[in-house]
Amino acid sequence: MTSLAKPHVDLRPAHILLVEDQDADAELAQISLSRAKLNIDLFRVKDGEEALRYLKHEQEYEDAKLPSLILLDLNLPGISGLDVLNEVKQDPKLLMIPVAVLTNSAVEEDIVKSYSRHANCYLRKPIDFEGFKTVVASLKNFWFTLVTLPSDITAQP
Repeated sequence: MTSLAKPHVDLRPAHILLVEDQDADAELAQISLSRAKLNIDLFRVKDGEEALRYLKHEQEYEDAKLPSLILLDLNLPGISGLDVLNEVKQDPKLLMIPVAVLTNSAVEEDIVKSYSRHANCYLRKPIDFEGFKTVVASLKNFWFTLVTLPSDITAQP
């Protein structure tokens, strides 16, 4: 009799990078994630330039942990969220990180541009708690478990 192998369950918290310039929106996202009771740790940056420094381990973020998920506002000072998304999805070391666009914009052009730049989902603010919880839980249960490389393997360009 053969037994089926159980899937590997990673008990490490998923590391989420929140790119949000508005304090109230960041607080709402943090509260929603806390209420979802998911095994995560959250780090926030306030603009696109800071997000790229974090993701590319530059300056003060030399030892930053690569995120399991990026929650990305589109309307950021300096470098826009769409430009950050474009940079992430063109960088071989970052392109496998799922990006959830989290924005106030209902403009069809923003939605099309986000998905054409390979966003994994598009969520509108104010956040619908149940929808937000479902998206993050689905990404955590599927993407983080099945797709994310083990921590001891680095992506090769």
